[in-house]
Amino acid sequence: MPRALLLTGDAAEELDTMYPYYRVQEGGWDVDVASRTTRDVQLVIHEFDPNSDAYVEKNGRKLPVDVPWAEVDVERYDALIIPGGRAPEWIRVDADVRRITEHFFARDLPVALVCHGAQVPAVYGLLKGRKTACFPPITGDMENAGATVIDAPDVVDGNLVSCRGWPDMPQFGKAMMELFSKSVSSAPA
Repeated sequence: MPRALLLTGDAAEELDTMYPYYRVQEGGWDVDVASRTTRDVQLVIHEFDPNSDAYVEKNGRKLPVDVPWAEVDVERYDALIIPGGRAPEWIRVDADVRRITEHFFARDLPVALVCHGAQVPAVYGLLKGRKTACFPPITGDMENAGATVIDAPDVVDGNLVSCRGWPDMPQFGKAMMELFSKSVSSAPA
């Protein structure tokens, strides 16, 4: 059975995290959640309020963690998922997050980026020359990292699939599973 790694931390957006988490399982994949420790991750819910210039945040569900980043054996996984929220801004500074992310890009394995999730590979220079979607306010960050930002719900560029955020989940989920399934079916036996 193929296996995906979901790389996250506290303040990951709940829908950005839970939709791909369940979608890959629905597609017949196993998924492991990796974070700094094995303590449950505190997810957050981002809502758009007409009385606020930015989204507002409240605590969401807790997500159990299967493995700490330092113990991730990247060879066990066929795909990587990095959800959005505020987690990407702080997990990207961890050396093991870098090790894990670079592994998937170096081996051309599928990587799914949701919303702010693009911040993780961008800071390592992995989006240079690539097409990606992202949460619109971080477009400048992606462009400064050398990426071309596409304003669409499901951008596929080689091994990379991305979206702008949780409102894109129906299109993104389909594109993600097509990319993941294609990679497993074309993998050497």
